[in-house]
Amino acid sequence: MGYSEGKEEKRSIEITRQYFDFLDQHITDVISGRVPAFMELNQIARELAVSHKHLTDIIQQEKGNHPCHFYDAKIIDKAKRLLINTNNSIAEIALTLTYDPSNFSKFFKKWTGETPGNFRKSNKKNVS
Repeated sequence: MGYSEGKEEKRSIEITRQYFDFLDQHITDVISGRVPAFMELNQIARELAVSHKHLTDIIQQEKGNHPCHFYDAKIIDKAKRLLINTNNSIAEIALTLTYDPSNFSKFFKKWTGETPGNFRKSNKKNVS
């Protein structure tokens, strides 16, 4: 492996780390209301100063899935936490995550195999 290959490998690991760090912060910003909506992948790539294709290629190479897979998985993870740890209605949680409530339910069920309501019932701790 030549010098440039090692440098390129380090760069792809760095871009991968930046992508995941950016997602975590961005999703937190959306949930807190600091940012009005989720960014498209091409906008995230621009923020990271790489092309959409380069970001996609690197994430797939480093992590084995399309960047959108991880984006959606992180949103689902936040949704699960909100369903379990708050008493907010499912519609409120959907809106917090900038989803139309019916689209949110479809998105959630596609990922988890159950509706948000069923997920909440089977996983909810007693929150006062």
